[in-house]
Amino acid sequence: QVQLVESGGGLVQPGGSLRLSCAASGFSFTLFGMSWYRQTPGKERELVAYISGGTGINTNYADSVKGRFTISRDNAKNTVYLQMSSLKLEDTAVYYCKVRQGVYAYWGQGTQVTVSS
Repeated sequence: QVQLVESGGGLVQPGGSLRLSCAASGFSFTLFGMSWYRQTPGKERELVAYISGGTGINTNYADSVKGRFTISRDNAKNTVYLQMSSLKLEDTAVYYCKVRQGVYAYWGQGTQVTVSS
């Protein structure tokens, strides 16, 4: 079955960096685009970044993170990453990775990122 396991979250000061990882299993990872979302209490989950399948040549970012976050993938490790730099207070959220397969969407359990001084 499809499994997505996020890691790498934590507490970081404003201006700091974190790298999130999402380890995937149970499907042909190379074939599928992967996404990172985030959610704060009382708000809808929002798309942060997307990377296409295969070599990951196509990426998209939310305007709020462009130039600060970078999504990448390592097909040999079945893992997608989100490198976050110049973190701001408003980046505080639970971060989730997602894969869509046809009409189905699979989510990880999330990892908490807290940006605080």
